[in-house]
Amino acid sequence: MHDIRAIRDNPDQFDRLIALRNIAPKAAEILELDSQNRALITEKENLLSARNTLSTEVAKAKRSGANADEIIARVQGMKTEIAKLEEAQKILKEQLHDVLAAIPNLPDDSVPYGNSEADNVLVRDWGTVPEFTFAPKEHFELGEALGLMNFPWATQLAGARFNTLFGDLARLERALGNFMIDMHIAQHGLREVALPVLVNTQSMYNTGQLPKFSEDLYHVTDDYWLIPTSEVPLTNYAAKRIFAPDELPIRLTALTQCFRREAGAAGRDTRGMLRQHQFSKVEMVTLSHPDHSMDELERMTDCAENVLKALKIPYRVMLLCSNDMGPGAVKTYDIETWLPGQQSYREISSCSNCGGYQARRMGGRMKTDTGNVPIHTLNGSGLAVGRTLIAVMENYQQQDGTIIIPEVLRPYMAGQESIG
Repeated sequence: MHDIRAIRDNPDQFDRLIALRNIAPKAAEILELDSQNRALITEKENLLSARNTLSTEVAKAKRSGANADEIIARVQGMKTEIAKLEEAQKILKEQLHDVLAAIPNLPDDSVPYGNSEADNVLVRDWGTVPEFTFAPKEHFELGEALGLMNFPWATQLAGARFNTLFGDLARLERALGNFMIDMHIAQHGLREVALPVLVNTQSMYNTGQLPKFSEDLYHVTDDYWLIPTSEVPLTNYAAKRIFAPDELPIRLTALTQCFRREAGAAGRDTRGMLRQHQFSKVEMVTLSHPDHSMDELERMTDCAENVLKALKIPYRVMLLCSNDMGPGAVKTYDIETWLPGQQSYREISSCSNCGGYQARRMGGRMKTDTGNVPIHTLNGSGLAVGRTLIAVMENYQQQDGTIIIPEVLRPYMAGQESIG
């Protein structure tokens, strides 16, 4: 959600920035609706003032015994006009709200212009891509050969884009989630939260999932939605709240199941675990002082990178271009891990600063000397557990099909050193 006052103050700047999102100029349309709305407000306030004056005259007339029928009739007529103005204003306000809510966030000046992932910019990379003396396999080949991954059964149970893990692989996935959460709490100072995975429509709207991404979401009975990521409930911690500056930042984390229909991903990554309808993920969310949110974005990205460094998995960090970012972001870093089986880098985390965009939708504010202002919200994967499992399997695979367990995970696996 955009700040109408900022558009009034600098409409040309607004149009320049939304052009980076390949959106035609909107400021004139928005300001026209705003002007009509403000005119209705002024007209209504004038009528209210006039009605109050006449109401005083009615009271005087009754006290003096004079006939007040004509004045009362005028007051009633004004009430009717005020009701009409309020209805017209309600319609205009909704139109203005819908226009503002549909426009994506304005990119930060440091974000490169571009239309696809081909225009993203490499920021840094870490680690050494492993060299194998054999042809490395993809994770599903390794898992099926070990008898610890069963896609046909998952399809029988639920359909395509689901998976079942057995034995040591199931334990390794659980170990990864626990390791990540423990690391974020002990080393990064995040506060763990246990959350519902069902939320209401307002919560989905507050973080921008609705209405834009409704086709990718699971809408269940009683108007509940399954969360696509715990960004939704965690960020809603700010809904309708006013924070003192010294309360911020608030840094939260959660390990939850996540659910996505992947309606827009038909034909992509149809084999394996890369793109599933149900998956587990460790999420990080920060509620930030507006002046410090870019520093918080760097910090959050560093937290996600530290997990991969501890696992000794090579990765790279990409700064997303203006049209590859999510609509709520002002700036986003993607972290991509090297997958030997695919011979390519694939996304494992996305860390975004959403500025005040989500906070305006949900009413999350901070006190200042001149009034309350929207806080800034940030979110990032820390990490996607299933994709991290894939990265571990493929980077630590051996020629005989076994998988070495990274040292930092062995305490979570009762000291076990390999799978196979």
